Amino acid sequence: MRVLGIDYGARRIGLALSDATATLASPWRLLPRPPSDAETIRLIVAEVTALAQAEDGLEAVVVGWPRRLDGTPNKQTPIVETFARTLESKVTVPVVLQDERLSSVEAESRLAVDEKDWRKRKAKLDAAAAAVILQDYLDARPRATSDRF
Repeated sequence: MRVLGIDYGARRIGLALSDATATLASPWRLLPRPPSDAETIRLIVAEVTALAQAEDGLEAVVVGWPRRLDGTPNKQTPIVETFARTLESKVTVPVVLQDERLSSVEAESRLAVDEKDWRKRKAKLDAAAAAVILQDYLDARPRATSDRF
């Protein structure tokens, strides 16, 4: 089953999806943030519902949890926590907060390898950051061991 990653920003929302085995994360979509929080929730709930009903299904939603480098909350932390709690109350899959410290920096450096124009990189940054957040979550999960080796 797939896992959805969300980089919840003030102006844009980056989305990333894992493959069907929940091993690899890839940038998926960039959504402009609607003017109201209610519209934003409706938009994300619709995305989650569609993914959950798709053939591969949806195991969980991972939301980037903003913190300062020392781990303390910043001004965006309570906004994202409220978003995650509201989303969790409206969807049937678990919603998990995942530390997103330095995810944008890592995403920017990965994008810079292939794209030298910063304007083009900026357009892809939020979805790429969502993929970094999601990959961190996927990598931290315990994996089932196989007897094949």
